[in-house]
Amino acid sequence: MIAFEARCSTTAMGIMPHRNVEQALRLALSLDIPFWPQLPKVSMYEDMYVQTSQNFPGIAIDFDKERLKFDTSRFDQELDAYFVKMDVPETFALTAQYSAVFHKFLSGELQGYKAIRGQVTGPVSFGFKVLDENLKPIIYNDEVRTVLFDFVQKKANIQYRALKERNPNAFVWLDEPGLGYVFSGLSGYNEQQANEHYHDFVEGLEGPKGLHLCAEVNLPYLLELGVEILSFDAYQIGFMPKEYAGNVAEFIKKGGIISWGIVPTESTVLATQTPKTLAATLSGYWEVVSQNTDLSLSQIAMQALVAPARCCLSDVGQSSTVDKKEGKCQVSSSEEEIVEKAFAFLPELSQMLRDKYGV
Repeated sequence: MIAFEARCSTTAMGIMPHRNVEQALRLALSLDIPFWPQLPKVSMYEDMYVQTSQNFPGIAIDFDKERLKFDTSRFDQELDAYFVKMDVPETFALTAQYSAVFHKFLSGELQGYKAIRGQVTGPVSFGFKVLDENLKPIIYNDEVRTVLFDFVQKKANIQYRALKERNPNAFVWLDEPGLGYVFSGLSGYNEQQANEHYHDFVEGLEGPKGLHLCAEVNLPYLLELGVEILSFDAYQIGFMPKEYAGNVAEFIKKGGIISWGIVPTESTVLATQTPKTLAATLSGYWEVVSQNTDLSLSQIAMQALVAPARCCLSDVGQSSTVDKKEGKCQVSSSEEEIVEKAFAFLPELSQMLRDKYGV
């Protein structure tokens, strides 16, 4: 049950390129619905996959190669001990070692916000990302996958409880870029399997059930996974297909909130946009939904959040120049500056939409 009204409020994705924790936190806390930042450039422990891996059987961190290692025999050996610890909440808590930023966020004053947010790497993404000793994604292993879905569910619930102590309108969304892989004909784990497993998984989540995806999306598919809050890269779809309108309208009518990631985070693309142009783009999406259903534009706006399109750890749109004397490539705009510019668009964009639709 969602206890807050969205009303075009601002939020953003969890991963940020910043190396300064205080700077990242200030930026996150400047939004209507702040979140604790994940800062992989500060420490490998701040990586979204590493953070989720803590206490999962069979997992080890390879700091030299900067990746997670999974060993099936080690998983089998550690499974009994893991089952013994399953009823201990601390088994699933995000410790200060694995995220100093999370604990610093919790120590701040968070009661005054309409809501606060956390995030956990979703089981599908984690299962595709982590490979076993034969370089096979662990999501293909039936036993490992079963444990993984339950493990991530418990991780999300423990984090939700910690956040809810700081603000009653807390929620946690699942970061699931890997859901884009299930439609590949080469995948050994397909969209039908993911749909079935996700419904069971979502039912066990505490608090508002959220999902975030910043890869290319099949919007109707995501809207039917049983979540109540969906965050996606709306900028990259370019236009709202009429075929999506019914699914969007049905989701909103059920009380769902959509976080529209409309502010691009590639420097060359962002340079072509303003809050006004982005407001017009998003309004165009909403008009397609409204014109093809009986849903009003004000209702869409009432249940909308606005956000950057995605994180920006590596700006594929950046320009660079070569210093001939030094022979070095000088990047003309850092990822941090791009993210900060995208965040700066949000308040004006939000106000334009609120004024236009009377929310």
